[in-house]
Amino acid sequence: MNPNQILRQWLDACPLVAIIRGVTPEEAEAIGEAIFEGGIRMIEVPLNSPRPLESIAILARLLGDKALVGAGTVLDPADVGRVRDAGGRLIVSPNTYAPVISTAAEAGLVSMPGFFTPSEGFEAIRAGATGLKLFPAEAATPKVVSAQLAVLPRDVPLLVVGGVSPDNMQPWRDAGASGFGLGSGLYKPGQSADITRSRAQAYVEGARR
Repeated sequence: MNPNQILRQWLDACPLVAIIRGVTPEEAEAIGEAIFEGGIRMIEVPLNSPRPLESIAILARLLGDKALVGAGTVLDPADVGRVRDAGGRLIVSPNTYAPVISTAAEAGLVSMPGFFTPSEGFEAIRAGATGLKLFPAEAATPKVVSAQLAVLPRDVPLLVVGGVSPDNMQPWRDAGASGFGLGSGLYKPGQSADITRSRAQAYVEGARR
C-alpha cells in the first residue's frame, strides 16, 4: 500500500494518534501496550523525548503491523531515515518544512506536517504530505476547519491537534476533520500505564459517539 492508503487504513481503524511526548525507552513498552489495549492504533514519539529512536524501535517491535508507529517533532530531513531505520512508518512535524515532507514521501512513509493556513496546507501537499495536522487547534474553531476544507483537497485527511478532549471531538468531526492527535490529555511524562489505558479508552469512546 502507498502512504495514502496506509493512513486511511489506520484512520478507519481508529481516528486517533497518541502523542507520547516525554516517554522514555524504559517506559515505552508498558505505555505502548496500554495505548493499544485502550483501542488507539497510531502512536507518535516526539523526537524531543528522551532517546526517542530507542522508544520507537521498542514500539515497532512490540506492535509490528498491529499499529502505525513513528515520530513527531521531526524538523530535520536526516531524522526521517533514522526513524525509518528504527522501524517507524509515521513522520509528524509541527511545521510545513518541505525537505522533511518530501524526504518522508520519497521513503514511502506517512507524512503529516502541521499547518494553520490554506497556504501552508497547499505547500505541504505539494511537497508530498499524506495528511495535514491542524496545529495548534486551540487557536482555531470547527468553522475554520470547514472553511479550509472548502478549498483543500478532500482526499487529504485533516487531523486536529491541540486541546482535544473526549467530549469536544464531535464539532470537529461535523466540520470534516478526519481524526485527532492526543497530547497531554492522554499522556504526560511519568504517567502510569493504568492511567494511560483509562484515558485512551475514554478518547476512543469519545471518537465513537
